[in-house]
Amino acid sequence: MPTFNIQLFEGRTAEEKRKFVEAITRTTCETLGCEPGSVDIILTDVKRENWATAGKLWSDQ
Repeated sequence: MPTFNIQLFEGRTAEEKRKFVEAITRTTCETLGCEPGSVDIILTDVKRENWATAGKLWSDQ
């Protein structure tokens, strides 16, 4: 059973997330030959103040 843990900046709509998880599930099933019911996806919304790249908080950019 593939399980994906995905962190995203907060602010995406439920519809955007719905399309995203449908696409991930479809591609996973095509690639691994598994059933959709075996694919778990955990989305975590992260505030920009809690994410940094290259030593800089995204909230400061």
